[in-house]
Amino acid sequence: MANETQTWPDLAIGLYDKLTGRGAEITYEMDDLNVQVPSHVGEDATYTSWTVNGTIRVRTRDDK
Repeated sequence: MANETQTWPDLAIGLYDKLTGRGAEITYEMDDLNVQVPSHVGEDATYTSWTVNGTIRVRTRDDK
């Protein structure tokens, strides 16, 4: 169980690590992405909403 992926970032890191050095390509897909961007680092930061209207796609390809 210790080697099982527990979070989305762990999944992305594992995928990247597996494909790196193999001529691989990673592309991401999101619809109407909304990101909360902090004004600075710290607990008192305020956030601004950035929105991407449309689609961002994620794909992987391995040349091997």
